[in-house]
Amino acid sequence: MPKKSPRKPTGRLADKVALITGGASGMGRATALRFLEEGACVVIADMNEGTGKETLELAAKLGAAKRITFVRTNVADEDDVAAAVERALEFGGLDCMFNNAGIGGALGSLLDTEVDDWDATCAVLLRGVFLGIKHAGRAMKATGLGGSIINTASVAGLSGGAGPACYSACKAAVINLSRAAALELAPLRVRVNAICPGGILTPLIHRGDEESAKTRLERFQPWPAHGRGEHIANAALFLASDESEFVTGEALVVDGGLTAAGPSLVRRRKPTARDDIAQHFDFVGLDWGSTGKAAVVRKLAPKG
Repeated sequence: MPKKSPRKPTGRLADKVALITGGASGMGRATALRFLEEGACVVIADMNEGTGKETLELAAKLGAAKRITFVRTNVADEDDVAAAVERALEFGGLDCMFNNAGIGGALGSLLDTEVDDWDATCAVLLRGVFLGIKHAGRAMKATGLGGSIINTASVAGLSGGAGPACYSACKAAVINLSRAAALELAPLRVRVNAICPGGILTPLIHRGDEESAKTRLERFQPWPAHGRGEHIANAALFLASDESEFVTGEALVVDGGLTAAGPSLVRRRKPTARDDIAQHFDFVGLDWGSTGKAAVVRKLAPKG
């Protein structure tokens, strides 16, 4: 086993190694920096090399440059995920896998959605989580020391109408997959849990207009402030730490009371039998989120 890198002697994650997919921005970046503050070594696996470099620079300002590394990763590619896990093992092990990478995914009516857009969404949001569980689980089994696997789901996976259909379906599947994995891996002392964020102010949400996004987020949830990446980071810290050693198979909701009020990000009138059921959508496409790839959105011709 390679020689371990220098680590902070104190902290709730001291002597632990964490791999965070989608760790170059948003909730993933906030979690990476929080984990570093608590003494962990962190591997960021992300498609966006530009935001990855920014995150490494922020880590350096914390004095943690030797405890973090970046590896360009497409979570839908099994070889990439396996390589990211190997990179984590170079730090001396793998204690926490945070399957956090995500995109907005397929947009528009189900009746107009392109199957390629659907498949691309599922590849990142669901296949990517499966691959993370598979390869992290194998690594944790090999060490015999157990560990924690955390999967980013969403409140959109708890209710219809709380997000785009494909995104919501994938997030619901992530919750179920987390529970199935928790049962399978419990004898190995590997805990598997999901986090269900609500409206969190990240680049995926604000797209450069933070003030407008803050107003929108604060309007539709009970808590009188918008969600921040740090809120998810703190939840992930609990699930990654030994403090949650008896918690597995759970979906931890972090949403400012949104689901308590009944989540519905898109409120639409109920279509009548004479309506075109998809007429309220005038676009279709694929949102690649903060991966660095541009969204592709096509406006539909008026239905007549």
